Amino acid sequence: MNFLSFILKKLKIIFMSKNFNPIIVVAGEPKSVFFELFFKTFRKFKNNPIVLIANKKLLIDHLKLLKIRRPLRILDSLKEIDFKILDNKKINLIDVPFTYNSFKNIRINNSNRYINKCFDVAIKLLRKNKKLRLINGPIIKKDFLGKKYLGITEFLGSKFNVERNVVMLIYNKNLSVSPLTTHIPLKNVHKFISKKRIINHVKIIQSFYKKKFNKNPSFAITGLNPHCEASSKLNEENKIIKPAINYLLKKKFNISGPYPADTIFLKKNYKKFDVIVGMYHDQVLTPIKTIYEFDAINITLGLPIERVSPDHGPNLSMLGKNKSNLTSLIRSIEFLNK
Repeated sequence: MNFLSFILKKLKIIFMSKNFNPIIVVAGEPKSVFFELFFKTFRKFKNNPIVLIANKKLLIDHLKLLKIRRPLRILDSLKEIDFKILDNKKINLIDVPFTYNSFKNIRINNSNRYINKCFDVAIKLLRKNKKLRLINGPIIKKDFLGKKYLGITEFLGSKFNVERNVVMLIYNKNLSVSPLTTHIPLKNVHKFISKKRIINHVKIIQSFYKKKFNKNPSFAITGLNPHCEASSKLNEENKIIKPAINYLLKKKFNISGPYPADTIFLKKNYKKFDVIVGMYHDQVLTPIKTIYEFDAINITLGLPIERVSPDHGPNLSMLGKNKSNLTSLIRSIEFLNK
């Protein structure tokens, strides 16, 4: 290596150390395949230190279960993290208390306080430095959230006082989907659909694409009813969805619809769009998971920080088998490094 190459390499290291902020990772469920995914991926991103928020004993028990060895670096969550000492040669861990007798007998409904404490630590760090990014591992929402929040999207929105302006986006570089309503019973979906909500939802997604990719995305909007037809007096397509689309068209958005949900995901149709906005959760999440499987991530739009998570659950049936798919977590980290 000549002198000039040596200097350029040193400058590159200095540049990266000043401009790349750590990714904060909340491990999520104590018994989850996420630890396996994390152990196998964190070293892949040498220039972007990853700080894991989890319980030390729990982490060690997962390492033993999987017969994996990884060195640890314990950080003090009460002090400013010295970013200069961080790298991914060791697991940078903020140790959160969690008491349990036996790893195998951890009850999921007893872990809620621990998960909440992990998020509290993460959010405290994120509020201090909004350049930090957040990934959280899978969480069993019913047990953790109870009836207080519809999902992690709304939970995080409440932590940053933007609960009414957060949007769930399931992102793949070729096609993203977004449900207008998240985790609510189908019988109640129609109560949450309004012209104002559709317009705001699309504007938030548009703003994200413009800021992240300098792109004006093309939108497809689905109807609510089969074939976009309703026999009742209130036809949501004509009374709500079409007026919202027409308003956005006048504002120069690249948008069309409403489209029947049973045909919009035909290959010849969905390839025309960057984003498909559906009226309810499974209307758009089922097709995208069928098309891309693990090659998609869950992004929360509308927060003052960047937050993503792998687009899958804890998958307890795969715990300890060392065979879990890494793709979604890798895509999450790659996305935050763009």
